[in-house]
Amino acid sequence: MVFGKIEYLNLLPFHVFMKRFTKSSQQSASMHYKRGVPAEVNKKFLSRRVDAAFISSISAQKYPHVELGIVAKKDVKSVLVIPSKNSKNDVESASSNVLARVLDVKGEVIIGDKALRYYLSNKPHVDLAGEWNRQYGSSFVFALLCYHKDKKVYKEIEKQFLKRRVRIPRYILKQASLKTSVKEEDILEYLKYISYNLDAKAKLGLKKFYALSKTL
Repeated sequence: MVFGKIEYLNLLPFHVFMKRFTKSSQQSASMHYKRGVPAEVNKKFLSRRVDAAFISSISAQKYPHVELGIVAKKDVKSVLVIPSKNSKNDVESASSNVLARVLDVKGEVIIGDKALRYYLSNKPHVDLAGEWNRQYGSSFVFALLCYHKDKKVYKEIEKQFLKRRVRIPRYILKQASLKTSVKEEDILEYLKYISYNLDAKAKLGLKKFYALSKTL
């Protein structure tokens, strides 16, 4: 099995979980990873170069998925628009570029760890998940865990991941901090804003996003 791995901080708990899951479930020998930013992983999944991945929600509409996603209930801190008269997409993104247009927020879209660093610098910005919640009162789903095959494996991943709280080992947290230039305490605080459970409110928000995106 080939899994598309997005190495943003928002998936750090999931990657920690997957290390343990593959060891305990005898999947480690058959699980291989292809890394990339969301837009790259989307392309690899759509062309079947990876079997499963967290796929940007705007690209995931026609594909089977489990009840796992990258969900923001309100603010998210890592999907921002820098106010400007001229709009500019983030080449690493898919859903967030569309979201900015749906919300009619003008400026430069930035996502991921660089966006989190920008947020922490206290410079002017619009948090797109927060703006979505303000306008529509629902969670926003940025990505879904989609698969082409091995449904049983990914349903088990969903079940095991959602039933436990993942503790990030200190050495992994330190590595992530050094790699992203985000302080350890800021990483832990940021992760409080991320949910992975595709609950009823998230599904309603996703349905609304799909409907609105078709009007663009």
